[in-house]
Amino acid sequence: MNLEDYGLKYFLSVVAMVLVIEGIPYFLSPQSIKKWLSLILNMDNRSMRIFGLSSMITGLAVLYVVMRII
Repeated sequence: MNLEDYGLKYFLSVVAMVLVIEGIPYFLSPQSIKKWLSLILNMDNRSMRIFGLSSMITGLAVLYVVMRII
């Protein structure tokens, strides 16, 4: 297996784990998800953008810390 194969395998593994983790709340508590989605529908665009940006920055920070440790 060459480096390109490993990269693709790693990428697809990460995508699969994201799908598993994202699916857990829908499986465990669909009623709560419906409630949260109705709250999201009522959010203004600016709040959603701030939330999205905060999520991305948090994800990058966690990734940076994890990569520095390993």
